[in-house]
Amino acid sequence: MESILKEIKRKKIPINPAIIISNKADAKGLKIAQKLGINTIVIESKGFKGSRWQYDKKVIESLTKHGVTPRNGLVCLAGFMRIISPEFVKKYKNRIINIHPALLPAFPGLDSQKQALEYGAKYSGCTVHFVDTGMDTGPVIIQAVVKVKENDTESSLSKRILKEEHRIYPEAVNLFARKKIKVIKRRTVIS
Repeated sequence: MESILKEIKRKKIPINPAIIISNKADAKGLKIAQKLGINTIVIESKGFKGSRWQYDKKVIESLTKHGVTPRNGLVCLAGFMRIISPEFVKKYKNRIINIHPALLPAFPGLDSQKQALEYGAKYSGCTVHFVDTGMDTGPVIIQAVVKVKENDTESSLSKRILKEEHRIYPEAVNLFARKKIKVIKRRTVIS
């Protein structure tokens, strides 16, 4: 999130961040966004009494209130560790993007670096993708490859992947903002 917001502030991405929404009041990203002058809101998920869709409706209400609509908005997930309801995904089809610390479709879900090391992968990396109703299964927008070193630990591999995440996530947002991404079935075409 911070990398994206900084690139927007540098006028490298032609998009106006409307709101940062967190499901945790103590999220580090809230302070970062506030420091950069971006509106923030917390919609607590812990202890929420209701379905995933009822929670997501509250998120959608906030997005809509701040001008992020299914026709003109983009929702970027960054550290939002909740599975989004199918209704939310359908409403914002091809307008929700996420970053994952692996070369999808390999190693979806949690602990991707651990999975890569245990598998003996020679390469890992990260993927920016559109969110669909599956877990880390949406159309791939952009990926970056990171070589796995013989002496890598989860921590050392994670640090090198994170560096690439900070590079490619703003790049994907820029492509979206400039209307350079077209989704055809499961594939993205970058013009």
